[in-house]
Amino acid sequence: MSKAFSKESDGADDDDLSLPPLPVGAKNYITPQGFATLRDELLTLIDKERPQVVDVVHWAASNGDRSENGDYLYGKKRLREIDRRIRFLGKRLEIAEVTDPAVHYGQDQVFFGATVTYVDDQDMTRTITIKGIDEADSSTGEVSWISPIARTLLKSRVGDELQLRMPERVCTIEVLAVQYPAPRKD
Repeated sequence: MSKAFSKESDGADDDDLSLPPLPVGAKNYITPQGFATLRDELLTLIDKERPQVVDVVHWAASNGDRSENGDYLYGKKRLREIDRRIRFLGKRLEIAEVTDPAVHYGQDQVFFGATVTYVDDQDMTRTITIKGIDEADSSTGEVSWISPIARTLLKSRVGDELQLRMPERVCTIEVLAVQYPAPRKD
């Protein structure tokens, strides 16, 4: 069969592969900073990256034979990736519920956006920040609000001892400190 007649997958099934799916019926909580970051990424893709790639693909297509034209083939692939990411970000921003953790500034109870320091039953002290699933970055100590540790910590207070269920065992943790960002003065 000729390559010209084979259907290339547009990857539409991959829309939700970049980030974890939302639990059924859950809200897509996100901090104002996380929302701004995703919105900026979306606008950059739409206003800068996509037009640049379209120009390259247009130029490459005008060079003739497209079957062996690397600029054309790579450009089309990159265009599909950009379009997929634009669709994904658009959907996520549409359902995002912006929640400012600064409203809890000075409180000792754990809510969305809190930075929590806790110690486990092996005397390991850890500090995490509870963020939205579209913005959490585990490499910087951020966890999604739907993660097991965040769900265990939510609504607890400084001094509370909690049971964290892990695959291999149940761990006892104690909340040592809870912090929130200071409210912005505009």
